Amino acid sequence: MRGRQRCQRPTQRSREAPPRVAPARPKLRVDVSAALTTPSPDRPLQGGCLCGAVRYEITAPFVSAGYCHCTRCQRRTGTGSSANGRVPRAGFRLLGGSDQLRAFKPSTGVPKLFCTVCGSALFSGDPLSDPEVAVRLGTLDDDPGIRPSFRQFVAFAVPWEPMPDDGLERHAGARS
Repeated sequence: MRGRQRCQRPTQRSREAPPRVAPARPKLRVDVSAALTTPSPDRPLQGGCLCGAVRYEITAPFVSAGYCHCTRCQRRTGTGSSANGRVPRAGFRLLGGSDQLRAFKPSTGVPKLFCTVCGSALFSGDPLSDPEVAVRLGTLDDDPGIRPSFRQFVAFAVPWEPMPDDGLERHAGARS
């Protein structure tokens, strides 16, 4: 048994717990080409709120995606920033739960829609009249086929979450 160590059982006098070893994690293989498929009428992308009362579908590619660090997004999400994607209104359809949607309408800016049952923040703007709908990326069921490419309102970023050095465009205020 030279060169090999044997495990020793702890004696009754020992009060130390044996060290815990984390189980090995399986390596995941991700098919990037499948992950980056964009929504279309043939491959709609669905999403919804936490409780499932509100469901929606996207059938057009996202126009843009980014992070917003404004104070409203911080308060609305309870996080340091909000990941959002914009989709043309023609490519957005509410599948159910319109009676559960309510809007917070700030004195400036666009309405923020949320589910009245679970409180999930879902969209910005009016999905029935605005040219684009801003969808919270975290409410999607699958990969949206787009990655955030900018950060806006970075002048208002929270001090307790360092801004990552991710190479994305940065805007002190609103992205033009």
